[in-house]
Amino acid sequence: MFAARLDPFGDHLALVRRQNVHHILLQRHRFVLQCRIGHAHAPYACATVGFVQVSPNSRNTIPGRVFFTVDFRHPDDAVLTAMDRELREACAAAAASQHLEAEVAEFWYFPPTPFEPQLVGAVRDAAKAQGYPHQDIISGAGHDAVYMARVAPTAMIFVPCVGGISHNEIEDAKPDDLTAGCNVLLNALLETADAAN
Repeated sequence: MFAARLDPFGDHLALVRRQNVHHILLQRHRFVLQCRIGHAHAPYACATVGFVQVSPNSRNTIPGRVFFTVDFRHPDDAVLTAMDRELREACAAAAASQHLEAEVAEFWYFPPTPFEPQLVGAVRDAAKAQGYPHQDIISGAGHDAVYMARVAPTAMIFVPCVGGISHNEIEDAKPDDLTAGCNVLLNALLETADAAN
């Protein structure tokens, strides 16, 4: 995860001629638009600008500073490194074109965590054996299984939620889908236990 800061100057809107305004929020928007980094690395990439802080945060003052975060997710560490480079290059280019100061700093990094192929296969086989529709997916969320994978072979089973909404208080998984997930878990465990004997 990266933190970015833009610093031009702050001023009262009425005191600045329109053509001279280096409107920092527009530049932040330009960074976001220019940095379509997540789309450039589809289908597995995700890029989120989820936090923006404007200073002085007054409705008739041109902001003197904007701070925002950029969160990248991808299952391949080499792609994350490329996304990092592209973000820095895009921010530097946009800042230089508008005579702004820009700083980009990485403040949190979590490496991609591939799961145990044998266990992923056992989950896939269990879904097939039960006749359930299924697909392999990549989760960018920091589930507990990421930490478990450091000490033991790990895989995950996801069930559909209404509207695809997850990690939200209105998340709604239907009983039949939950039952299917439990059946897949049971059969994957049995298959793995039999393979170990």
